[in-house]
Amino acid sequence: MEQKTQRKPKIFVLDTNIILHDYKAIRKFQENDLVIPIAVIEELDKFKKGNDALNYNARGFMRDINKLTENRTFGPRGVPIGKKLGFIKIEPNHPFKPEFKDMFMDDIQDHRILSTAMWVRDNNPDRFVALVTKDINLRLKAKAAGMIAQDYLSDRIEEDRLENTQREVILMDGMSSDKIQALAYGQDNSIPWQEVTDKEPKPNQLYKFSWSGETVCARYDAGREVIALVRSREAYGIKPRNDEQKFALDACLNPKIQLVSLTGGAGTGKTLIALASALEQEKDFDQIILSRPTVILGGQDIGFLPGDQKAKMSPYLQPLMDNLEVIKGNFRPGSKQALRIENLLKDEKLLISPLAYIRGRSLGKVFFIIDEAQNLTPHEIKTIITRAGEGTKMVFTGDIFQIDQPYLDQWSNGLTHLGEKMDGQALFQHVFLRKGERSELSEIAAKLL
Repeated sequence: MEQKTQRKPKIFVLDTNIILHDYKAIRKFQENDLVIPIAVIEELDKFKKGNDALNYNARGFMRDINKLTENRTFGPRGVPIGKKLGFIKIEPNHPFKPEFKDMFMDDIQDHRILSTAMWVRDNNPDRFVALVTKDINLRLKAKAAGMIAQDYLSDRIEEDRLENTQREVILMDGMSSDKIQALAYGQDNSIPWQEVTDKEPKPNQLYKFSWSGETVCARYDAGREVIALVRSREAYGIKPRNDEQKFALDACLNPKIQLVSLTGGAGTGKTLIALASALEQEKDFDQIILSRPTVILGGQDIGFLPGDQKAKMSPYLQPLMDNLEVIKGNFRPGSKQALRIENLLKDEKLLISPLAYIRGRSLGKVFFIIDEAQNLTPHEIKTIITRAGEGTKMVFTGDIFQIDQPYLDQWSNGLTHLGEKMDGQALFQHVFLRKGERSELSEIAAKLL
């Protein structure tokens, strides 16, 4: 009987952005071999100092490689990465073949990485070789030169699963009036889940029941094993204007739900609801922290801005201040509530801070709001959540279709991962807000432009 020839492992050449995105990526290619061009190491050297996630990932990768090569050098194939994993090696730069020199005349790191990847391919004709990069332009250049190029896919959520996270509310028609009345007006405003569905719902499953031209909102309470009414509540002068805002406010005010994800477009009220909920419960927490990643468009470094650290960060934190002003606008100047907000800011019990300055802290008994969380990687989201101490509540807000990070998209960003990975946990709830409530003009622009 003829034996099957064993398939040789694939070879993947990694771009710098893969490591800066996830330094543990080298352990996610199964039994396949990895090649790191020396140009990547040169680029990583520029990121080794600093406190941002990019700096953290660059240092983490360097430590990992140093450990793998301890007391050994790279052989022809490299060094083993680990059990049931392939080999990794650092490859010196190799020039383009003569026919490609006119095509890639600029001597830049992207071209050095691509030329090295093509050299690896040409010297391994019996194996599948691909360049892995999150840089779309580099992928296009590679394909133009006949080189296979792929995105880093191990952290991407499948499209159908992404759509499921946006359809988390189950619409129920045909329920009997007596059951809906028991839910809406009964003694404990709840009904057993068996009266609604044959299969036990996942924790915090959201429902809408149509009844007499109205909508009754509810949530599955896994602890009590009942479907409970979600009332229209108010938080520090902010009232929900639609059903999704009602769900969001309920989640942010529920002490049993320690982790909340609010997604939706501009003007849907994500940050406003989170902040109002925090202020409503401020006596239950030692501190309220509002934060957001400082993503600078156009690649401009923050050092170009004039002033001290506080002045430099002010433009990026202004949207959080705007939401605070909206809440203060519900009360008379000098009123008890307005003065309370000013005192919280003065005493730094209400702290508005860049996310980079939170790194390393242990957050105990804190209401922590992370705005624009779609600009965080899955690893950054995990790093933040693992900082949560006893009594801490975290609310992540963002719009997965408005991403400013060049190497993240709606499938691979941290906010999408949070909703998909934590789905079904009793301490987590995700709400997708659909309708903009900022103004009629804002709503029309969001739909038509």
